[in-house]
This record gives sequence, C-alpha cells and structure tokens, in this order.
Amino acid sequence: MSRVTPITAIDLGTDKCVTLIATFDEATKQLRVVGAAAASSRGMRKSTIVDLEQVLETITESLDAAERMAGFEVKSAFVAIGGNHIASQNSKGVVAVAAPNQEIIKEDVARVIEAARAVSLPADREIIHVIPKNFKVDSQDGIKDPVGMTGVRLESEAHIITAMTTALRNIEKCVHDVGLTVDGFVFTGLASSEVILSETEKELGVVAVDIGAGSTSICVFVDGSLAYTASLPIGARHITQDIALGCRISLDSAEKIKLALGNEELNAVTPIPGESKEELAKRRKKADQLDISVLGIDEQVDVLSKKALVEGIMVPRMKEIMTMVGQHLTNHHLLELVPAGLVLTGGGAETVGMVEVAKRVLNLPARVGKPVELQGMIADIHKPSYAAAVGLLEYGRRQGNTRSASPSLALGSMFSGAKPDQLLGKITHLIRSLIP
Repeated sequence: MSRVTPITAIDLGTDKCVTLIATFDEATKQLRVVGAAAASSRGMRKSTIVDLEQVLETITESLDAAERMAGFEVKSAFVAIGGNHIASQNSKGVVAVAAPNQEIIKEDVARVIEAARAVSLPADREIIHVIPKNFKVDSQDGIKDPVGMTGVRLESEAHIITAMTTALRNIEKCVHDVGLTVDGFVFTGLASSEVILSETEKELGVVAVDIGAGSTSICVFVDGSLAYTASLPIGARHITQDIALGCRISLDSAEKIKLALGNEELNAVTPIPGESKEELAKRRKKADQLDISVLGIDEQVDVLSKKALVEGIMVPRMKEIMTMVGQHLTNHHLLELVPAGLVLTGGGAETVGMVEVAKRVLNLPARVGKPVELQGMIADIHKPSYAAAVGLLEYGRRQGNTRSASPSLALGSMFSGAKPDQLLGKITHLIRSLIP
C-alpha cells in the first residue's frame, strides 16, 4: 500500500491569504490538491504584518475553509515570506573530501554548503535559504552534482537569502497560534519560480517577477542556477490607488475597474471596408467607454475612458515597477545574461498592459507565467495569483520532510507534542473547526 503524505502551503499576502492542502502519493510521485481556500487579508501592509490579531483571524479563516474541504486537519505548513526586508548575497565554501578513497559523498556536499552558510550577518537577520549554484572539484568547476566524483578539495558557490528576524517570528507566532508548526519559510519569488519556469528558461537565463499587491519579488536564474533575488516595496495595489486618486473614487471601486479592464480585449478598432470616418469615430468612442454602473459601482462618475485609465493612470505606475526591476538587473550586471526574458506572475501580472510595458521598458521578451497543473482542483488555482501557493506545495514535495495529518479530530492526536504556548491556539482552532 502506497504512503500518502499531506503538504500544506500558506501564502500570506497583502491582498489575500491562500491556504492549499495537497496529498503526495509516494508511489506515483503525484501531488493532488484536496483543499483550497483564500481569505481577504487584514493586518498586512507591503507583505509585512502590522496587526497580529487581524492576521491571526485571516489565517484562521483561510485554514479552516481549506481543512473542511480536505476533510482532515493538518499539523504543519510551509509559509511564504516576502517584503522589502528580504535580501540576498553570494558566498563560497571549501572543504576537504573526507572519504579515504577521495570519493565525494552526500555528507561532503552537506558540509561544503554549511561552510558557504558561514557568513557574517547583523543580529536582526536570519538565513532562510542556502541554495548551491555550482560546485568545483579540485580544478574542475561548473559541476551541478559532485556526488560520486573523485577529488581532494570540494568548493561550492551558494546563493543565500536572508530575512528580518522580527518578520519571521511574527508570522511564526500567528501560525503557532492557530495550532500549526512551520515546516519552513520560503521566499515568495522562489516559490513561484518552482512552478512557472521551465528548465530551458533557467539554463538560458530568465527573470521571474512575482507582482503581488504590496510588493514585487524578483528571482534571476543564470546557467540553471539562482543568481540573484530581491523584493521591491511596490505592487499592484499602487496601481489601484492611482486609479482611485485619478478618478476620485473608492479603493474598492478602483479595484473592480482594474479587474474589469484586465478581462477585456483592448485591441484597436479597425476600419471596416466602406465605413465612413464618422462611423469609425463613433465605434471607437463607444469601444473606449467603460460603463462602471454595469460593474455594480455606485460612484458619481458613470462612464470612464479606457484609454485614459490605462495609458494615463496605469501605464506610468507599471513603467515604474519595471524600471525598478531593470535597475536591479543593471546594477548587478545581469541584464545581458537573461535572454529568455521575464516571466511575470502573481495577481499583478494579470493587469492589462503589464506584459507590453515590461517588453517596452526592458527590451526583453515577456510572458505571463501560470503555475503547473496539479491533480484535483486545477481550474480554481491555475492562475498567476496562486503561483506562490502552488510553488510552496512543490517545494514541500521536494523537501520531503512534512509531518503527517490528523486523520480525525481525536484530541489525543491533535494535542500530542504540543508546546504549552501552542495549546490555547490548538483548542481555539478545534472549536472554530466545529462551528459550521
């Protein structure tokens, strides 16, 4: 009988908190999504917690809905982390091969990665990822997997991603308070990269840009390895705010308008043979009108110009985002190393005109990246806005260190191994799960 392991992903963003629960069949090596839920985020700003109590309620709402759909409770989760506090650097490690026959084994690889991890950091920062870029055995470099090779000296160049300790502890506290333990923190951009990029793109050189509501995550791959990561303090919500200010409407109304524009085709109206200039002008004027009353928006303005909205208000902000991405690439001499271009994902990638702006500003190919299809509820989560959450599941599958789920609501299994400071959270979580 094949063993089935549950994997849980929590993507806590500025706009929404997504919880996905999947099962991994170790015999078929397949992930199957059995629970999915999204709750509007409260208490978050620019991907950082500003109100613990509201964030706790958000996570609880999303987790409870996903667990009810899955039919069982989970004990732990992989959690996405983002925000402007994310930083990265490259480091090198060197060790001597320990085996008498000088054959490199997995323990040697682990030691050299640990050696690369030994970097000086401020007291308020923690390492969340140490990702080996390549290895060097004696004088031979560019090696992807040195296990089994023979050599005396093993070197590794690794990419290190760090985060603010306070940001990690605040999210960890919220997760603990709902009765879960953290399997691991994963940088949002790295999680998205797991499911939107092809191996060919990584080998050629590509930039994954996850445009969230409050921040934008960047991951640059060169020669198949992660070369640079960063997080920008700007996102799709800034576009919404610009629409609200420019049209003098509420933020909720501005968000509806932005989504409506993203769902429409904004192709230019082409002349029909035999059509007069007056008739063409009327058709173009009608096509350019956006009747916001149809969207259920109750504002003083009834009709808006699509062209004015997109080109006058939205495009300048999108140019700003892409210019900032370009500055990071230029400053680290990466712009010429990514011929595969940009893969945009996250909710902001669906904004009308974003791909065209990216192509024009950076002079690189660009496309929208959707997460790979999984078994289960494919249609619901096969969207750019779910890329980070789906990527967390894939990351968890590769880690293979997830904990088992509770098959029932049995109190013994639920509270076993719980620390004293987690008991109240587990009891609260149990009571909420029983309330219809």
